[in-house]
Amino acid sequence: MRIANVLSGTLFALLVTSVDVNARPSISTAILPGGVLRTVLPTDIRRSDVTVPKFRLARRPVTNAEFLAFVRKHADWRRGSAPEIFVDHGYVQHWRSALQLGPGAKPNQPVTQVSWFAAQAYCEGQGMRLPTWHEWEFAAAADEHARDARDNPAWREKLLGWYSRPTDVTLRSVGMQAPNVYGVYDLHGLVWEWVEDFSALMVSADNREQGDPDLAKFCGAGALSVNDRENYAVLMRVALLSSLQAKYTTRNLGFRCAVDLQKTSK
Repeated sequence: MRIANVLSGTLFALLVTSVDVNARPSISTAILPGGVLRTVLPTDIRRSDVTVPKFRLARRPVTNAEFLAFVRKHADWRRGSAPEIFVDHGYVQHWRSALQLGPGAKPNQPVTQVSWFAAQAYCEGQGMRLPTWHEWEFAAAADEHARDARDNPAWREKLLGWYSRPTDVTLRSVGMQAPNVYGVYDLHGLVWEWVEDFSALMVSADNREQGDPDLAKFCGAGALSVNDRENYAVLMRVALLSSLQAKYTTRNLGFRCAVDLQKTSK
């Protein structure tokens, strides 16, 4: 298993090498001030808070049109060309073809059916990366009026209304909802989103047996005693992401990019 992981990691590095990882970020981003976050997944079982450094987050999820431009430029990530160890059979299958969107994928809808590997490659091609779970959680705690709206019953009801919606509802275009106080759109109410450290949200017995500290560094035992159990909407995201493998794709899972603050002045 460890040899397979090394080989897949080497191949992924080679594919990403073909992408300009030194590109200056061109995606519109918002500055998030960072600070102390009461997280549902603490890194230390004895504490319920973590410190999130200041960072930039894309204002909107990546769209079909943006991801299409990426695969047109990087043939290795096109449907039918991307290695099977990095994408499953559902990879952008709602597109008409590898280089055409078609009626099932409007240009301004968020791109979905994209694996973690493909999402990470896209972000690195923009000189960015996927946000960490704590960064995403920090941004998603805000609504239009408050930096942390999680204790607001009306906010929770609104989110649960979205999570109870049928999954076959046609996706809206990005940016149609009001932004939160940081100027970030669609963290709730549109699609689920990949995070950089998704594989460490829950630690399985298999991971612990492998003794790989990188797989357990995110939350360790803290994930087994989740805080803030009333925040069902966020906990549902944890449940989804922790059940996935990096090659998996789903029709309601998209992504956005983030970047360390010092990498851009945009």
